[in-house]
Amino acid sequence: MLTPFGVHGVVFLGFAWPLWLIWGWAAAAVALTLWIIMQRKSPVSTLAWIIVVNLLPVVGAIIYATFGPQRIQRQRLKRWHHRASVMSRKDVDALRAEYTEVPVWARQHVALIHNTADLPVSSAQSVDILPSGGATLHALLQEIAQAQCHIHLEYYIFEPDQTGTRLLQALTARARAGVKVRLLVDAVGSPALLSRRHRYLLAEYEAAGGQFAVFHPARLDRLRPLVNLRTHRKIVVVDGRVGFVGGINVTDDENEHLRPDDAYRDTHLLIRGGAVRWLQYVFMQDWQYAEGARASRDEVLLPPEPAGPVPVQIVASGPDSDTEAIHRAVIDALNLARERVWLATPYFVPTEAALLALTNAALRGVQVKLIVPQRSDSLVVSAAARSYYAELQAAGVLVFEYQGRMFHAKTLLVDQYYGMVGSANFDNRSFRLNFEVAAVVLDDDFNQQLAAMFQADLSHCKLVPERRAVSPWQRLFEAVARLASPLL
Repeated sequence: MLTPFGVHGVVFLGFAWPLWLIWGWAAAAVALTLWIIMQRKSPVSTLAWIIVVNLLPVVGAIIYATFGPQRIQRQRLKRWHHRASVMSRKDVDALRAEYTEVPVWARQHVALIHNTADLPVSSAQSVDILPSGGATLHALLQEIAQAQCHIHLEYYIFEPDQTGTRLLQALTARARAGVKVRLLVDAVGSPALLSRRHRYLLAEYEAAGGQFAVFHPARLDRLRPLVNLRTHRKIVVVDGRVGFVGGINVTDDENEHLRPDDAYRDTHLLIRGGAVRWLQYVFMQDWQYAEGARASRDEVLLPPEPAGPVPVQIVASGPDSDTEAIHRAVIDALNLARERVWLATPYFVPTEAALLALTNAALRGVQVKLIVPQRSDSLVVSAAARSYYAELQAAGVLVFEYQGRMFHAKTLLVDQYYGMVGSANFDNRSFRLNFEVAAVVLDDDFNQQLAAMFQADLSHCKLVPERRAVSPWQRLFEAVARLASPLL
């Protein structure tokens, strides 16, 4: 039979199969659109996803199933269960009872972080800035060699290259000496370490007594964690008293001793004192969530520590919570600025609220400087970032592009007493989709050191002119990349 569509086909209930196909697609599109709306995410992100799934039949649904936010609630509930039993309530309550004095201007800010991240302000004996991967590895190996009780590590990227092998051998040696060693890596960020080719490294480590866990391993019945719900955190805790946090992963790509010409330029922190115990708290939540096993009671996970002279507050965020703690902390810090805002980030794809806070600071007379890489490892993200340049410059923001090697530092400096260093980029993915962690340091000496490092980075930058020479095709690519900003 010849159908109205000009092809031979099956007629069902008086209608040709192409018509049933169109109706089926329309019904599926309506159902999926309603499902996306019911997720109650930001209007811009919701509209972007609706356009994707309707313009790309079947393919759009697959993309949403892989990238979309619809299964975050299930992960949130599972993480809450493990958070409830992460440590004894007595230990945590005693830790919360400790009081740290902060400047009057910062009291509401630390309250914001406490109420959104559930992590109160604490203190440290010292906070040292580590300006490179080589310096960080050297400090790590020193502290690991002195560990007596436990060593906890959490990384997004842990490569089995020279840097990773050296660190894993050091961990293996301490595990063999009786130190409790726990290593947590992200499944997407560390695929090489998890491959059969390098399994012998982990076999030696585990044979020595080291414990190993993978955050959201990929499975056929759980595709979304392939791209979202990643732990982007970089945490090391030694004996509950020494901690590392920042943007540096375990890889030769960030080790200037092995790659002197093109190693990433990055920043990390070495913290000593009471604030480290909150890094411990964040790590143990992630460990128990990934491993499903509670820490043995013979460990002192939160050792008593005297108050230090440096106020420090750990802030952690992730898709298991709707509070967006780091996102809110960054915006609030920008709103506090009266003199200067110096921001460094490898990926600049701001939310509307973050962009407004940054431009508002410049419009009210604050000196705002932004460093981003000229050469990023993501062409689309770089194009999206450049699409914001004109708007930033119109408000008075000075935009600098770091020349040569990849710039990977994630730092925020506000006025004379505020500094933030962590794993979060200035983008939607870090603010809403990944598990991130940062340290807020309220100290003038630290601020001066961070400012000196920022100034040193500026010497490797070029100021982006207000009128960039951009071809029409490049401008179009940047505009299209910006449309994808809510999804990046």
